[in-house]
Amino acid sequence: MRHAEGPLLTVDVGERETRTESVDSVLESFVGGRGVGTKLAHDRIPFDADPLGPDNSLFFTTGPLQVSQMSFTGRTNATGVSPLTGGLLSSNAGGFMSRHFAYTGYSAVELTGASDDLLVVRVSDEGVEFEEVPDLEGATVPETCEYVAEEWDLDAEHVACIGPAGENEVRFASVMTTEERAFGRGGLGAVLGAKNVKAVTFEGDSRPDIEIPADQMEIHREAATTDHIMKEQGTVAVMDLANEMDGLPSYYFSEQSFEGAEGINGDSVAEKKYKKGTCSACAFACKLPTRDDERGVETEGPEFETAMAFGSNAGIDDIVDVMQSNELCDRYGLDTISAGNTVSAYLASEDRFGDEELILDLVEKIAHREGVGDLLAEGIDRAHEELGVENWTVKGMDFAAHEGRVLHGQGLSYAVANRGADHMYATFYSVEYPLVGKDEAMEPTGLEGKPERLVERENLMALNDAGIVCKFSRDFMSPDRYEMLFDADFEDLLAVGNRVVELERHFNNQRGIARDADRLPYDLPGFEEALDEYYAVRGWNDDGTVPDSQVGGSGAVSADD
Repeated sequence: MRHAEGPLLTVDVGERETRTESVDSVLESFVGGRGVGTKLAHDRIPFDADPLGPDNSLFFTTGPLQVSQMSFTGRTNATGVSPLTGGLLSSNAGGFMSRHFAYTGYSAVELTGASDDLLVVRVSDEGVEFEEVPDLEGATVPETCEYVAEEWDLDAEHVACIGPAGENEVRFASVMTTEERAFGRGGLGAVLGAKNVKAVTFEGDSRPDIEIPADQMEIHREAATTDHIMKEQGTVAVMDLANEMDGLPSYYFSEQSFEGAEGINGDSVAEKKYKKGTCSACAFACKLPTRDDERGVETEGPEFETAMAFGSNAGIDDIVDVMQSNELCDRYGLDTISAGNTVSAYLASEDRFGDEELILDLVEKIAHREGVGDLLAEGIDRAHEELGVENWTVKGMDFAAHEGRVLHGQGLSYAVANRGADHMYATFYSVEYPLVGKDEAMEPTGLEGKPERLVERENLMALNDAGIVCKFSRDFMSPDRYEMLFDADFEDLLAVGNRVVELERHFNNQRGIARDADRLPYDLPGFEEALDEYYAVRGWNDDGTVPDSQVGGSGAVSADD
């Protein structure tokens, strides 16, 4: 099985000490990325660790495909215990950092402990340097990247950093890279902030010795030459379809369609797009550099989730307003989905939907924990009672845009996902709109036959995240191509994904997260039966826990002298 190569580098930012360890057996069993990050986190982070305490670790990991020149591989993984959900969580980001990370020669970098002083941690193939940066206290993401460029001649492609939101431990703060790409959901930026690490930089020339078959370039050519609406409109291309299906969350989830969708849909974004945008080595180029000269707004996006959270869910029907919110979140280092949904919860509590001036003010207040922003920075699950609104979360994570009340398999996916109400954990929405071929599509309503398919989807997405392969490669990947890229039988590769999901669930079980947490704030016909079937397919207990016999010790870590 083809996998990432290189040792684990552990950086104790409190003691300012480093060590390297061989993780070859982990790499062989878990490929890389989310797989390796999950295994290391499961075995090395105490089950009772405070997400914002020194015992929590933040792992950055790469996969084998980050040494290739294939499209859909410009991504890096991060894993830790989430301050938002309290469970083990992985997030991956695009942009241009992935190859700089891979060329440090490390397969994984673990940040642990907590520093007394604000730091930039500089990781290279020659070692680690700790730089105290008191002048960066409160700096925005662009300001931090500018400082790193001036001081060490490293552009934003080398940088993973936090803004004020991370420093202030906002529970949905992002780690940002390439300025506008985010390790978004779950608040890993707050983990970095709690460690008093403003930024981590990666550089090196130590390319891992991994040979990717030349057939990779066929995928690359197809990505470059295939016409696809995402190349013009990104993910927001699906908004009109969702709205027509009565499946667009609006007015803080109180409605399922939005009369102003035309003002924030794919066509409206395409009108503001001024150049192509992409990630490292990717010819698909689905990113959305946008600007509005009249109002002086320039950003990347918004994608569909942001256009929902700061658009329809907030009662906003002007794409430039959404662009402003998007830009502000990137600047301060906030997950746009959770920030927009939390702001929308406040708008619902005050009957202030559509108030763009208030929205921007609330984003500022959240990032700096000022006034009501201190409450909102805790997220909907912790703030909803005081706001007097419904708790639209699963396991503490608020919902993405794909409406589980209409796409019932996606609803089940939200309930059982170890990350909470996250659309990317299984991307089940793609088979229910559908965005796939007829032979793969399923009717959106009903749960019959979906638990088994959901397990397959979760395992496949976990494999993608271990690889690391962008999930928007779905039209270009097939079982034989997975086998070619990873040099293994497809079923064996899905088994890797299965192990990843089980380790996440087992870790969360030890933190008290089980069947009682696999719940939705709305009813779906046949939900309990589907939940039972999902557990049965996975071989888990009826209470949503993983039997100890299924949690193997594959991939032990051994220290190098």
